[in-house]
Amino acid sequence: DSAMALRKDVKGFGMPWEDQYGYVQALKVDDTIYVSGQLSHDEQGNIVGAAPLDDSGKISDHSNMETQMRQTYANAKKILSEFSATLDNVVEEVLYVTDMDQAMGVAGPVRKEAYGSAKPEVASTILVTPRLAFPTQLIEIKFIAKLR
Repeated sequence: DSAMALRKDVKGFGMPWEDQYGYVQALKVDDTIYVSGQLSHDEQGNIVGAAPLDDSGKISDHSNMETQMRQTYANAKKILSEFSATLDNVVEEVLYVTDMDQAMGVAGPVRKEAYGSAKPEVASTILVTPRLAFPTQLIEIKFIAKLR
């Protein structure tokens, strides 16, 4: 019954993988915005701070974590702005990283700068994964935001 259908307001960046994988970058249902895992791509879809790979295609150096993390938060800000929201609206984030030591070494300053607070009021989870969608990707962050 269409009267019972959920009203979803969806937004995207027009990246090729949105169609390839079949998803939206973010959607709003009522007063909640669900943001798909964001990564460090630029406007053309290139990974900013792409990690170098070894001969077997595995990440050989995770030291671009800070560069990728900054770009990932910038992309999150951009998609949230499509709903007239900011990182101030975020209530939860989940960070998926390829190297915990690299991530923990930069997450404090990068997150505090992104959120503009010494102690962001955001429920935050961080976990390690051996690989993300793109081989040169070091981090992906998903968000849930609430509109006032």
